[in-house]
Amino acid sequence: MKGIVFFDRDGTLINDPGYLSDPDRVEPIPGAIEGLLLLSKNGFRLAVLSNQAGLAKGKFTELQQAAVHERFVELFLRAGVLFEAVEYCPHHPEGIVDKYRKKCNCRKPATGMADRVLDRFPDSASWSRWMVGDKLIDIEMGKRLGARTILVGTGYGTEEQVECHRQGVHPDAYLHDAKEAASWILTDVRNP
Repeated sequence: MKGIVFFDRDGTLINDPGYLSDPDRVEPIPGAIEGLLLLSKNGFRLAVLSNQAGLAKGKFTELQQAAVHERFVELFLRAGVLFEAVEYCPHHPEGIVDKYRKKCNCRKPATGMADRVLDRFPDSASWSRWMVGDKLIDIEMGKRLGARTILVGTGYGTEEQVECHRQGVHPDAYLHDAKEAASWILTDVRNP
């Protein structure tokens, strides 16, 4: 086992229409499945970390969120991709749903979701780590986690590249999509 790769979901692995609530709109980004399969076949663990503030903001219900999650996992599993974990943060400090209105330690850029995944494995302290996402918060979270970071150009990635530069947050790589990220990770392992 070579390590773990954390992926953002919306905009990185699947198209992001904004507050995704309809499972019929779950659509993998071209190349995402191939990239995940490449990593899996080369001994990497795969996990997904996704802020889902739409719950806190009342944009979708828990049932809708669960249906989208099931469809997401099903589509990738049908293609041969098995995730170690898929973690969601439903919170937002300015949410309108009391249950989810709070500042938490799981909302990216905080590392709570990744920490929960790593806590499941006694040997995870020795694992190499990567974070792949389309937003500045993904890169910030990855850096806090001590991971190598990749900003992809899908989703919000092109706009966020400018924001990363403006904020002085530099990903280890800026690549077109998750498939290119997977190839880069394989090279990164061979040439640390």
